[in-house]
This record gives sequence, structure tokens and C-alpha cells, in this order.
Amino acid sequence: MPWTSTNRIYAKPSNTSGTEGPVNLPVAAQATFPIQTAANDTGGRFELSDHGYGKSSVKLLHVHRDADFHTIREFEVSTELKLNSETAYVVGDNKEVVATDSQKNTIYLLAKKHGVKTPEEFGAVVVNHFLYMYKQIVSAKCRVVEYPWERLEAGVPHNHAFVFSPTATRWCEVAQTRHEAVVVKSGLSGLRVLKTTQSSFVDFVQDEYTTLPDAAERIFSTVVEAEWTYDNMRSANFDNAWLTVKEAILDKFAGPPDVGVYSPSVQHTLYQAEKVVLEKVPEITWVKMTMPNKHYLNIDLSKFPANVTKGDPRHHIYQPIDKPAGLIYAQLRRRPKSHL
Repeated sequence: MPWTSTNRIYAKPSNTSGTEGPVNLPVAAQATFPIQTAANDTGGRFELSDHGYGKSSVKLLHVHRDADFHTIREFEVSTELKLNSETAYVVGDNKEVVATDSQKNTIYLLAKKHGVKTPEEFGAVVVNHFLYMYKQIVSAKCRVVEYPWERLEAGVPHNHAFVFSPTATRWCEVAQTRHEAVVVKSGLSGLRVLKTTQSSFVDFVQDEYTTLPDAAERIFSTVVEAEWTYDNMRSANFDNAWLTVKEAILDKFAGPPDVGVYSPSVQHTLYQAEKVVLEKVPEITWVKMTMPNKHYLNIDLSKFPANVTKGDPRHHIYQPIDKPAGLIYAQLRRRPKSHL
């Protein structure tokens, strides 16, 4: 669903609550009311370098009923707000604090009012609401994790039944500072993949610290984490972008079903997937992927007599090793266009 003009990109302060110090006072009188900060409170020894608060893990199921055909999206939503003063921390004055329970209620009410099209669009609705309603809030952030439900296929797509299919988890973080544009980061996590051939790792540094032999043929398995940002959210199709990232990873990892694709290293596979993402989704500014090795090691059976190891040559046994693991990552971004 493309970003639409109904989503405000710039938040406007409201007159509902909150002030930035004494109001309707002469300048001279205002000077007698020092701003309560950690620096003032400690005589300049300390400062509150960062602060914020919110509600975490608000679970929400949105059901859209279109006659007999129903659609669902389930989310776990977390909010984080930053106030323009430190008084709640320094002197215990809560008059500008929007309670975390109110933040939870806001999530439900906004979902009821606007519906939930994509995690990114809903996150933008949430942060815009807080900045629009409360002028004492200087920045707002919303993290949305989507639960992976898919429509049940019973020969044909079922009207109202779904199956939990945790192939990968979708998430996003939407943040906005007052008078600035919304910033959206989307992500994919927990995409665990494995292939049994067409993977190698050879010709790496061999020195006195090396015991790992070249592996011309090995099992390749990883759990992919990916994140990316957008430079044009008005035209972005967030659902399509997420599916494109997922499909690019699977395609460059696995290749065609009948012949596969060769991987000389995790680094190469990761880069190829990122390149496809930037080529196919022009709204994405950069994409970063992390691929830790999930090792499946050959088991040395040479110590056993042949009569106990002899069997069907098609049987191959490996030992799964989760830790320690190699960790490979890279970020691919578009180069700035030359103005010459």
C-alpha cells in the first residue's frame, strides 16, 4: 500500500497540554524561574544526556471484515516519547507526562479509527498523533513487529482461516522529531535457511593461527537479519519492499530449484542479495544484512571399523554447531548523485 497524503509528514503542535516554562509573565519575571535540569540540580556536575519513556509490547490483532472475506494483521507495538523538559526526572513533576497506559490506549484507538494497512504506515500514524496532540513532546518513536500469519489454503484461499507461518519476522521503527520528517527503518529477522551443496570457502589466509582447512564443498546455513531505510516514503510500497528483500535473499542464496546457485562465501551471497534490493526498490536508500554462520560439520568416522560405518553411500551425517559462529555483515547504499 503506497504512502498516502492522509499521513501527516510534519507534526503540528496543539494547544491541548504542556508548556515550556511559565506563560504570560514578563521576561524579567520569567528569569526568576530557572529551568529544572539535571545540570542545574547538580551545580553543573552532571547532565541528563538522554531520556525518554514509553509502553512496550502492546499486542494488537486487526481484523478487516469485507463481507465473508476477512484479512488479519497481528502486531506487537512499542512507543517511546521524549519530553522537552527534565522536570519529571529532576523534581518529580508529572504534569507533562503522557502516561504509558494512555499510550497503550492510543495504539488501540488509532488502530480502530484508521485501520492498519502496513506496520510502517501505522507507526507513522502513531508518532504523528503524539506530536500533534502534545506540544511538550519533542520526539516520538514507534516500533512495530508483525506476527507472520498467512491465509490458509484449502485448495483455494480460505475466507477467514489463517495459519501461523514463522518463516521470517517483519518489523519497523518509525521516528519523528517535531518539525522534521518522519524517518522509517524496516527490517526482517529470523530468516533461517540451509542448503546442502554449492557452497565453499577456500583460499583464505593461512598462517600459524590457522587450523581451518579449505572447504570446497560444505553445508551453508545462516539466519538472516536485514534492515533498510527509505528516501521517498510517499511513493514507497512497504509490503512490496519487504517481500522483495525476502525474495532477493532466498533467490541469491538458493538459486533456481533445479540447478541452484554457487556461493564462494557468505560475503558474496550477502552482497548479491543487497544489490538486487537496491536495483528493484528505488525508494530504498540503503540496506544492511547480517548473516551468521550456522555450522554443520563433518563427523570424522575414520576411527571406527568399516563394518560399523559401511552403509548406503547416500547417507551423510553432520554435527550442528551453534556456537561459536562466524558473523558476516555489510551495508550497501546508493552513492550520492554528482551535481557536476
